[in-house]
Amino acid sequence: MTDLFSKFDALIAERKALLDTGVRDPFAIVMDKVTSPTEAVIQGRRTILLGTYNYMGMTFDPDVIAAGKKALDEYGSGTTGSRVLNGTYQGHKECEEALKEFYGTDHAMVFSTGYQANLGMISTIAGKGDYIILDADSHASIYDGCWLGNAEIVRFRHNSVEDLEKRLARLPADAGKLVVLEGVYSMLGDIAPLKEMVAVAKKYGAMVLVDEAHGMGFFGENGRGVFEEAGVADDVDFVVGTFSKSVGTVGGFCVSNHPKFDVLRLVCRPYVFTASLPPSVVATAATSIRKLMHAADKRAHLWKNSKRLHQGLRDLGFTLGTENAQSAIIAVMLPDMETTVRMWQALLELGLYVNMARPPATPAGTFLLRCSLCAEHSDDQVGEILGMFEQAGKAVGCIA
Repeated sequence: MTDLFSKFDALIAERKALLDTGVRDPFAIVMDKVTSPTEAVIQGRRTILLGTYNYMGMTFDPDVIAAGKKALDEYGSGTTGSRVLNGTYQGHKECEEALKEFYGTDHAMVFSTGYQANLGMISTIAGKGDYIILDADSHASIYDGCWLGNAEIVRFRHNSVEDLEKRLARLPADAGKLVVLEGVYSMLGDIAPLKEMVAVAKKYGAMVLVDEAHGMGFFGENGRGVFEEAGVADDVDFVVGTFSKSVGTVGGFCVSNHPKFDVLRLVCRPYVFTASLPPSVVATAATSIRKLMHAADKRAHLWKNSKRLHQGLRDLGFTLGTENAQSAIIAVMLPDMETTVRMWQALLELGLYVNMARPPATPAGTFLLRCSLCAEHSDDQVGEILGMFEQAGKAVGCIA
């Protein structure tokens, strides 16, 4: 009998060899206690968190927590149903109203996760005979949305406006086309040239969907994302995002001004056939979103943190994924798997948690430590972080 798990044998062997060296499993960290948006206890040690997507530090906001507790008391722990059945409570509508106000759009639709938002929107909008044109480095949820639908998939080189135009020019003029872009790319923290890309998409009659999962909260005058900062809001048809990053809870959404948008509630399978978010979750999300409308000081502090950490790591001699600070994500590039794991372990032992990333999450041959800053990181914490990187880097031999 064929072992259906045999295709994973190489990965199993690689993981066993890694753990046999005595290092901790980078993908099985347990937070014993989380004490703030920026600190936790891991194996009994105070640890600075530099590997979460808690960009705006909303997870411990008193108003957000109070809203969740109130909804839990008044509506119970869950809906036990889909949004199109018994799963739409007043809180879900209030959350969608908050999104419409935040983005200034006519329509908003809340999904149970950000992954499902991409899965549902992309697979439903573009069908058989249509084309989806996407960046080669797109998130897994975007690729899975493409594969769930029946559209033709066309990839273009990462962040290449020229290659995007070349691909679009080859497609039938009368075919339906959806260009899918991301504001911030989550591995290197680089941003898309949305102004140029959206102009090219519109030139060839394509609709545009922008994923602002990592841009919402601190890009643009109102914190709406890179598309707002690029000045292309009027030409973007759909904006997809998540509550699990700057909003500080869990869930996903899409906002749009398309006049037929609401029909998606009847035809989008990952929306129709999934239980809706618990009342406490949508209550925390709505409260957080409304507070993010007035978070200019948080955004300024986050950008200060990002620029300081980026420059500090460069000054220490580390190679980074971008030449300057483009977002709240900073990628420390390392030469191989062994060095990356040793550096990750050394940082953890010093009291700093970062994300370790390797293929297939990254391009082939690319290994890195991903740092995700938070608006609640203090100046002193950023100083501690730089000191830990210096100490670990020297111990491992990454820097002189």
